[in-house]
Amino acid sequence: MADPVYDLVPDALRDTARSALSAAGAERVTELRPVTGGASALAYRAEAGGRAYLLRLESGLNALQNPHHYPCLRAAAELGIAPPLRFVDAARGVAVMDFVTQRPMAEYDGGPRALARDMGALLRRLQETAKFPAPDITYRDLVGRMLESLRGSNVFARGLLDPHLAGFERIRAAYPWDDAARVASHNDTNPRNVLFDGKRLWLVDWETACTNEPLTDPAIVTHELAGTPELQDALLRAWLGREPDRATRARLVLMRQVTRAFFACALFRFFAGDPARAPDSDLRALTGEEFVAALHAGRLRMGSPELLYAFGKMFLAAFLAELSAPGFEESLAAAGG
Repeated sequence: MADPVYDLVPDALRDTARSALSAAGAERVTELRPVTGGASALAYRAEAGGRAYLLRLESGLNALQNPHHYPCLRAAAELGIAPPLRFVDAARGVAVMDFVTQRPMAEYDGGPRALARDMGALLRRLQETAKFPAPDITYRDLVGRMLESLRGSNVFARGLLDPHLAGFERIRAAYPWDDAARVASHNDTNPRNVLFDGKRLWLVDWETACTNEPLTDPAIVTHELAGTPELQDALLRAWLGREPDRATRARLVLMRQVTRAFFACALFRFFAGDPARAPDSDLRALTGEEFVAALHAGRLRMGSPELLYAFGKMFLAAFLAELSAPGFEESLAAAGG
């Protein structure tokens, strides 16, 4: 007999969902409702036996899937950096973990500075203690390929992204890459993947996790959670365990650029290859304030193609603006110090 609790789960995934929750200890699920998930996964809050679980189901295994996702998720959960993991089956693309009830970041004790500090401390603990697999390609080469691919696609007019690629190549040449020093990295530490439960922080959605350049995660945090020099210093100080020096600050500037390029390319891959679309010849983007206003007014909706496109343009615009910003040339010169 069909169980109406699972009606919101796609037919092809219902048996997987039911067996995974049972294996996690949730024998009698009384409620299952969708929550916001990643681009390649479906997520549900499951209520069973007075406890809440998060059920995560891969919605489409494809060539872009990170083979290190589940080993990294398990390692992070064992360290208490990700929520406790109750069941995982990488072959079927399913995981069940404790559900974390979120509190608004605006309620964070100590405000944005304390949040930046605690994010730095959390990333330091991840990098010092977690053992993650190494990817087959370095981050710099991956981003370079993605940027080349985006430039050659039909998303933007020919030549429009030439300055971005030229700027990236200057950064790739100036940054002191050390592949032997790569560490455990989440690689997507944006606010949607950072949960605050009223007492502490958790990192979720480990889809892009692997070993990476140490400054990658701190750089991503600066995009939305530590956007000012003061917050960035608090982040770096907690991450390093000491005062950041000139070279570290310079490397952070360059790594912010690399991560901007990565996220822009990752967002625009959803639009590449559509033969019906005309290449965009306009790189103008919303400001942060305009983006938030569009969300509040309903002109942009979370998860919509329009929002992804607008967000991608914001990353491209920020990348281009940084290339001519005061101090950028000094950062290129100082990064190797």
